[in-house]
Amino acid sequence: MKYVLLSFLFIPALSLLGQNSAASAKLEIKETIQGLFDGMRAGDSTKVHQAFKDEVRMLSVYTNKKGEERSQEATLSDFLKGVGTPHDAIWDERIGKMTIAVDGRLAQAWVPYHFYLGDHFSHCGVNAFQLMKEAGHWKIINLTDTRRTKDCPSLD
Repeated sequence: MKYVLLSFLFIPALSLLGQNSAASAKLEIKETIQGLFDGMRAGDSTKVHQAFKDEVRMLSVYTNKKGEERSQEATLSDFLKGVGTPHDAIWDERIGKMTIAVDGRLAQAWVPYHFYLGDHFSHCGVNAFQLMKEAGHWKIINLTDTRRTKDCPSLD
């Protein structure tokens, strides 16, 4: 009987531990993603690079001026070069509420955004991140974004 009572105390404690672990992972993922955007605003390619695994896939989905649905792949090295090359306007990607799901060392985050060049609105859409935990750190392994100039998602 004593063991049955102890199990009723132990099982909820394990459940709380799992919830704390998931909350901790989500916080770490948010920090990784926020670090990417902070680095972009600062023009700091080293800080941006820290958010990514070197073997990342980067893809943009958009509609061209002819109304055709397109996708365009980019490389991390080109992106880092763009971030680190001095430019007149700050790259300011303003993000909304992140929706994050975690399963062990794999996570995904859905993040609406509005992108500004300085104070000038450029485009908006959603970033779909996939991340993996490696050597104690969450790294982006896939980033797909949508791009458009109207019907922007809410950042609330």
